[in-house]
Amino acid sequence: MPRPRHQQVSLADTPYYHIISRCVRRTFLCGEDHATGRSYEHRRGWIEERIRLLASLFTVDVAAYAVMSNHYHLVIKLSPEQANSWSNDEILARWCCLYQGPPLVKRYQRGETLRDAELRRVNQYAETFRERLTDLSWFMKCLNEPIARKANQEGDCTGHFWESRFKSQPLETEEALLTCMAYVDLNPIRAVMADTPETSDYTSIQERIQPTFNLADAESVNVVVAFKSSAL
Repeated sequence: MPRPRHQQVSLADTPYYHIISRCVRRTFLCGEDHATGRSYEHRRGWIEERIRLLASLFTVDVAAYAVMSNHYHLVIKLSPEQANSWSNDEILARWCCLYQGPPLVKRYQRGETLRDAELRRVNQYAETFRERLTDLSWFMKCLNEPIARKANQEGDCTGHFWESRFKSQPLETEEALLTCMAYVDLNPIRAVMADTPETSDYTSIQERIQPTFNLADAESVNVVVAFKSSAL
């Protein structure tokens, strides 16, 4: 039986982890379907944009990533202490970039006058969201669930998109971290999907060489709007 996630992730041992998430049956749900000839390459872009956006909202630093045709790799650092300096207003703003938020929070953000009991409830929401924004499982939930929902909507189908829960491997030494980052950066070349790092699409190494991500754009277009949910 798989161990619970909280038993697999220990900040006391290391803040660095290698994350892998695969498509169901390892089919090419993010690449080219060799049976039909249909291309789903654009879904790799969905995943890449979502990774970048979440890294700007959570206390999860992304050291490396590579979005392949049927899975993706992340090398992340968990930095929950970052949230200690965030005000409740900032916490609520960050969370509401991902979800619509409770009606009471929306009233507070509009500047409406609230009773003391309502303000206390808003503060409770902020503390709940603060904890979630430091949590790896919530980071992955906010990454994988919207991608699966949008892909199923595009394909007019239902059912699982991801094979299972994400896998996490602790990187306990600097050598392990650097080796893993190199492995992730070179994954598309090893898979004969690119000839050089510069031509490795949907990877962190290409972004480091040729930066293109604009956070303001990501928060104002479909990257946020298409994935919004009414969940708290």
